[in-house]
Amino acid sequence: MTESLKTMETIVAIMTNTTIQISKETKKLISTFGSKEDTYEVIVRRLYDMAVKEQLRQLLMTSEGTISIDEARKRTEKKWPRSK
Repeated sequence: MTESLKTMETIVAIMTNTTIQISKETKKLISTFGSKEDTYEVIVRRLYDMAVKEQLRQLLMTSEGTISIDEARKRTEKKWPRSK
């Protein structure tokens, strides 16, 4: 078997499809995120990428468990005072 046939078999094995159950309304909503050329695979991956970026943005922008720079400087100065 040639190397290119082995590669093709690997690609086919990786790209197996599955079916998911969604309502017609959800299917219609999902289709609004794409153009006529886009497959549902492309649209769902695009939505997934957007969701991951939004989660990361929320994680980085949250103020939960954080302190201001001024407070951090005060704590640092208290813990490690500068020599005068």
